[in-house]
Amino acid sequence: MFGRRQSAAAAPAVAAPASKAPALQVPEPAAPRRPEPVAAPPAEQVRSEDYYRTKSMIFGALIEAIDLAQLARLDTETAREEIRDIVSEIIGLKNIVLSIAEQEELLDDICNDVLGYGPLEPLLARDDIADIMVNGANRTFIEVSGKIQHTNVRFRDNQQLMNICQRIVSQVGRRVDEASPICDARLPDGSRVNVIAPPLAIDGPALTIRKFKKDKLTLDQLVRFGAISPEGAEILKIIGKVRCNIVISGGTGSGKTTLLNCLTAFIEHDERVITCEDAAELQLQQPHVVRLETRPPNMEGQGQVTMRDLVKNCLRMRPERIIVGEVRGPEAFDLLQAMNTGHDGSMGTLHANSPRECLSRIESMITMGGFSLPARTLREMICGSVDVIIQATRLRDGSRRITHITEVLGMEGEVITTQDLFLYDILGEDANGKLIGRHRSTGVGRPRVWERARYYGEERALAAALDAAADQAGPAL
Repeated sequence: MFGRRQSAAAAPAVAAPASKAPALQVPEPAAPRRPEPVAAPPAEQVRSEDYYRTKSMIFGALIEAIDLAQLARLDTETAREEIRDIVSEIIGLKNIVLSIAEQEELLDDICNDVLGYGPLEPLLARDDIADIMVNGANRTFIEVSGKIQHTNVRFRDNQQLMNICQRIVSQVGRRVDEASPICDARLPDGSRVNVIAPPLAIDGPALTIRKFKKDKLTLDQLVRFGAISPEGAEILKIIGKVRCNIVISGGTGSGKTTLLNCLTAFIEHDERVITCEDAAELQLQQPHVVRLETRPPNMEGQGQVTMRDLVKNCLRMRPERIIVGEVRGPEAFDLLQAMNTGHDGSMGTLHANSPRECLSRIESMITMGGFSLPARTLREMICGSVDVIIQATRLRDGSRRITHITEVLGMEGEVITTQDLFLYDILGEDANGKLIGRHRSTGVGRPRVWERARYYGEERALAAALDAAADQAGPAL
């Protein structure tokens, strides 16, 4: 045993701050708990309040009984077993009556509070959840199958939630407090985290986690899910192989990063790839990958490293491909320059609702960066840099679809010309409210990427894919 156990009567009724707990590796929960329905019966609500009051009392006694310095020296599993032993003894000393199931639930919750991410652990263990949204201590929502649901997950108070936020962001060398109330970070599995704390968040800290699936999606799986037709997927494979410069456009939660991960699977293993991200979440499997991440300013407001700094530095690192996790500002100019100066096959994502709007967004982001270039010069640079725009969309029924595969052709006067290779048409909806649609080829027989495909020996595969797409419109999904 590693700590001194005190009498239960001397234990405080309020839990000590969780931030004193050691920052150990997060253990894998044995069995995730299913969230309860939104509208719980009144009797269950009363029991829930009693449960949280009991848990707070036991947690306070636990903090008094253990030596945190000794706890930090133990591995996660040993520490978890020791905590369970002490909590079981505290329950016995205080004569708290709990069923076996309630006691196990309480033991897991307290271990998660001390060693992991507290009430978030069961949600993080579920692979069917895409987003976790915490709006203060008492309101937590999740997104499952494209739909947002309310859960019964809650925290003791806003201070516990803030402590967990601190624990998450400190793992990647960042901080969140009143002086720096906005923070982007990531979990060890690559899941993206955003925290906004008081005084900016009025009702308590707001924590948003974009979860990564344990099993990474592939392009073939996207075909099975109906996100793209088999013929369209073959076109995307060829586009990735022949080193086209690709911009993936879409709204929030439309699957841009997932699609970017799928396309990177077709990068050759002998290519040197450098990724630039605000929070590192890309999961490339190639052996020669350099991952870069931006850095916020320190407490004195110095030391910030922006996305533009990273992209500019990439050009000195002899990259063959540069992948920007998300283009949000003036780094668009440096990415276009990289695409136009021998770094073929570079990729990036940005927020836009259509391929045409994507081009306008690139132009406006460069302009906002303070570049005083004529509009025609900017558009010519875009045309010379971007080969293909892939549009991802989340439909109103929660499904995600690749709705456009669009080539950038060139200029006609002052306008950038494009041509669509693939489109997704919505045909209606079924009795369950699911949208029915179909991917179709626009019938382009010789796209602009043809010469590039010939250079890489992929013209026959491209011709076969285009022919198959022309013959098969794809099933309605």
